[in-house]
Parts: sequence; C-alpha cells; structure tokens
Amino acid sequence: MPQLLIVTLSLLPWIPAILCGVTTVEEFAVLEGRSLTVPCHYEPQYAGYVKYWCQGSTREFCTSLARTDDTRSANIAEDKVSILDDKVQLVFTVIMNGLKEEDSGWYMCGVEIGGVWTADAVAFTNIKVIHGMSVVNSRLSGEEGSSITAECLYSERYRESGKKWCRSGDWSSCLLTDSEGSYEDTSVAISDDRTGAFTVTLKKLQMRDTGWYWCSAGQQQIAVHVLVTPRPTTTAVSVTSPPTPSQSVANLPPPRPISKESWSSYPHILEPLLVCSSLMLLVGLAILARKMWKLHKQDPVLRQVREMKARHNKYSGGDLQDATVVFINKDSQDIHMY
Repeated sequence: MPQLLIVTLSLLPWIPAILCGVTTVEEFAVLEGRSLTVPCHYEPQYAGYVKYWCQGSTREFCTSLARTDDTRSANIAEDKVSILDDKVQLVFTVIMNGLKEEDSGWYMCGVEIGGVWTADAVAFTNIKVIHGMSVVNSRLSGEEGSSITAECLYSERYRESGKKWCRSGDWSSCLLTDSEGSYEDTSVAISDDRTGAFTVTLKKLQMRDTGWYWCSAGQQQIAVHVLVTPRPTTTAVSVTSPPTPSQSVANLPPPRPISKESWSSYPHILEPLLVCSSLMLLVGLAILARKMWKLHKQDPVLRQVREMKARHNKYSGGDLQDATVVFINKDSQDIHMY
C-alpha cells in the first residue's frame, strides 16, 4: 500500500501535461539553409504562463533556445531562433532561420508552470534538416500561348552550383544558367536568386510543351509536370434588329425553276411519293380484280334467266309479269318458261 501511494504521488506532476497540455506537429522536414516555423498550441489556462523552445528529447536535458520572457527585442528575420506568443489564438510560434544539417534532432514546445508538485506542459517534435531539392508546385498547367513559372528550391550547399531545366528523358535539352545565375531565350527564362530558390518561366506555351521536366542543382533533381490546355475558341455574335416584312420580302432570293437537277436534290421527297403512288395503283388493281371475280362467279342460272327474258322480249314483245319459270329438277340446268 505505501508503494502504491508513492507511485501515485510521483505521477501527479505529469497529470496536467497529459490532460491539458501543449500540442504541435510531430515531425518536420526542411531543406538546409531555409527557415522553419513551428506552431505550438496550448490550453486557455496557460495563456498567462511563460513559453519556451528548447532542443532535446527530455525536459531535464533540454537546451533552452528562446523564451517569451526574454527582454531582448526579437528580430525574426535575422535571429537564429525567435518566439512569439498569441494569447488570443492560444498558440505560440517558433521561427528558426538558416537551418543546417547539424540542427536536425528533437525539440520541445514548453509552458513553464513551476511548482514542486507540477511539471511543465510540453510537446515534442522531430526536425530533419536535409540537403537536396524540392519544388513549390510539382504540377503546373496553362493555356496555349500563355506563360507559367516553376519555383525550384535547393539546399545551401548548392548555392553556387549551376541550375538546369531539362525535359525528362532528353538530357540534350538541358538549359544551364550562366555565372550570373540566369538564362533566357524566346521560350524559357531561368533566374537564380542565390538564396535557395530559382524560377523557370515557360513563355508562349505550345501544345507540344506538355510533359515532364527536371529542376536540377548540382547532382540533385526534382520532377515537374507541365500541362498545356487548348486555347478556348470564341464565336462573335452580332446583335441586330429584326428585319421589317418589306425588307424580308425584298431580300428573298428569286424562286428557282423546277428542273431535273432540283428534283434530284430532294430524294427524301420523291421516294415517299413513288411508294404512295405504287401502293394506290396496287389497291386499285386489287379492287378491280375482285369485282371481275364476283361477276365471273355469279350463279349461271340467273344468267340464263336474264338471257331468256331478253329473248322473250325480243320475239313476243309481251309482258313477263304473269310468266312462270319452272325448274325441272335440282341438278338440271334446263329451264322452262310458261
């Protein structure tokens, strides 16, 4: 039981740091010779406390680099390390300039709480200072005929090296800066500020300029992709007042006479007309054939009666109202009239 109490008492100083401490980014990577800004966020109850920045992986062995209670006036542009506290946003920022490879390591954002039973609120971050190259934007695009600029960053050891701009896969296309750190022709301009960055401007872009390129300093290269988009085509639309009826009639072209050529130019009209005419002709022939067939198929007995009546009228000239037609038998076609 006494041992448990001792362990609990030993952990009490770290409870504030765990529950409501300071937070920051866990890791940074920055090119040698460049600057780095680290934000350290803290809880509202720490607004009035002193903040500090130190180098080391433990609180006991952390070398102090900057404190907010330092009475010296900070020069952010020239000082190696400077610290600023924004009590409204609840964040203090650390600016480190001119980083070198030996500056790599663990650092700590801290809020100095003090007291026997309380520990400082802290957060650790790992900073890696590397040499090489990087690019602000690895993918660039622009319209045909326009210009785009690539910004290539390099570490301090390549400050005096020549800077190149090459088309990927074609080393013969490389363009190299002169002793003044510049190069320019009708399509490309390169400018080196000798402070860690050089810019490449592609002028009057053409569709064939699309592809991969390299920014190069010394033996280091970084890839950049360029995309050229077609220039949009615009059609001019003129707005005019509508013509009056007299103007419309006056401006109409004279009617063209119907000729063989004019008919041949309208096959979509002639084809339906021919089809309809053919269908009408076939229907007429079918109706005529049906009538002829009905006449041919009429009862032969009725035809004989009509013939007999016609002969009787011819020879006797009498009236057939009282005449009687007698059929001898069912199968016989002979007819007798009385």
